Amino acid sequence: MVFSRLRWFSGLLAIGMAIALLLHLPIAATANPPMTELRGIWLTNIDSEVLFSSRNVVSGLRRLRYLNFNTLYPTVWNGGYTQYPSPTALATFGIEQDPYPGFAGRDMLGEMVVEGHRQGMAVIPWFEFGLMAPAQSELVEQHPDWVTQKRDGDQIWMEGGVIPRVWLSPSHPEVQDFMVNLLTEAVRRYRVDGIQLDDHFGIPVAFGYDPITINKYKAEHNGAEPPEDARDPDWVRWRANEITQLMRRVVTEVKAINPDCVISMSPNPRKFSYDEYLQDWGSWERRGLIDELIVQVYRYNMERFEFEIDRADVQTAKEFLPVSIGILAGLRNNITDMSLINEQVEAVRDRGYAGVAFFFYETLGNRDSLFRGLFPTPARRPEPRNLGFD
Repeated sequence: MVFSRLRWFSGLLAIGMAIALLLHLPIAATANPPMTELRGIWLTNIDSEVLFSSRNVVSGLRRLRYLNFNTLYPTVWNGGYTQYPSPTALATFGIEQDPYPGFAGRDMLGEMVVEGHRQGMAVIPWFEFGLMAPAQSELVEQHPDWVTQKRDGDQIWMEGGVIPRVWLSPSHPEVQDFMVNLLTEAVRRYRVDGIQLDDHFGIPVAFGYDPITINKYKAEHNGAEPPEDARDPDWVRWRANEITQLMRRVVTEVKAINPDCVISMSPNPRKFSYDEYLQDWGSWERRGLIDELIVQVYRYNMERFEFEIDRADVQTAKEFLPVSIGILAGLRNNITDMSLINEQVEAVRDRGYAGVAFFFYETLGNRDSLFRGLFPTPARRPEPRNLGFD
């Protein structure tokens, strides 16, 4: 009788594993999930409804707690507006917060902090647009001299080839003040666990030929004009250093308010970030300017995904701080297959990274049981390494 039961149980287990394989369920992931792991999620106001009512925030965060996520990255600076009532925005361009009806009469960030902490999750507001702004926005209309440009004077950068954007000059003193004030007010006014910047905290390599930047360059180079070639190595390095100086000021002033505030960075892979957006996050990690790094590796191809997470510079960064990988759960019209998500999470775990973050909430879709399979038990967030910065 015992043997029969064992044989029956073994057969049932075999059937279950076969079904799991057919459905591409994360068998290995459920076997021994890490006790400490970043499990982050970006929450946006584009192609998503989760931020547009108090009810949606509460129900969404309860769902994420059930799925054993532990870190929230809600967008708070997007489309030229803040998604919370901002004295800095009001003073700078006269609009206190995003005029979209879903934010009217509410403080979305305040709600997110209260409910996120109630559900046991860290809340790290994501300043998504960084130095980028819509070409037609109150900010640009009121401060046209803040906008940088290409060598031919063109200020427009087409996002995705279709959406006109501009970029604020990181060398402009008033831009610097605006960015610092925007970031520090969130830390001062809310019990956030950190702040996050991403690949937009830089400028495209073709830009930087605005009068303010040129005059500063000339003052430091005996009157010499910047090189005509936007990719000249010394010119690239000089502009990258300007962004690094702004980053240093942000970190200094944020940490003066709250030394425990996590400085989270979610950039593109390092070489692309530096070559294309003058963003030298490799030096930031070594100088202690970042507490948490999440490298965006949004790939629909597993071979390409593994190539990026196996890069020596990403592996080396783990020596300095917790490094996680950003995984694309999907876009509005292109949801990532769950089998690929499973493979990518396993590859991240196999290489000893600190965890994963998914872009974005809405593309979790109707797959709660499958994401619960990835995170079957709760896990602690990795502790940042507060080693100070130079």
